Amino acid sequence: TNTKGYRRGTRYMFSRQFRKKGTIALSTYMKCYKRGDIVDIKGNGAVQKGMPYKAYHGRTGRIYNVTQHAVGVIVNKRVKGKILAKRINLRVEHIKHSNCRLDFLKRVEENNQKKLEAREKGVRFQLKRQPKQPQEAHFVSTKFNKPELVEPIPYEFIA
Repeated sequence: TNTKGYRRGTRYMFSRQFRKKGTIALSTYMKCYKRGDIVDIKGNGAVQKGMPYKAYHGRTGRIYNVTQHAVGVIVNKRVKGKILAKRINLRVEHIKHSNCRLDFLKRVEENNQKKLEAREKGVRFQLKRQPKQPQEAHFVSTKFNKPELVEPIPYEFIA
């Protein structure tokens, strides 16, 4: 039978990575978190205080409150048919800034550059992302690529 503890089934989830054991890097504590920042939650087994419950491990949330050693994070959690916005308090060792918006922010910068260039030239420019279009129509050369007949191999009964 399974145990019913709070940290049941977290043997590998909360264990430190290979060659990442020992003291926690000071850069973890030097990071600046503000309200509205998007963070990834990853429980650190070396610090038991302010640890996330196992259901929130690997989730992404938004900071709504900052204290001296911890932050409050709003995370979505699926409960039966509903998605609830849960508010949890975590110490800074268990969170890190998320990279999920980096691609978007980079695209915004590039679009602003394109807008400026388009304004200077006085032309209209397409800024929206376009899906991959079908291949253009073209002729296939058969000079060194002779067509071959594709047909099924006849069935041979071997006794």
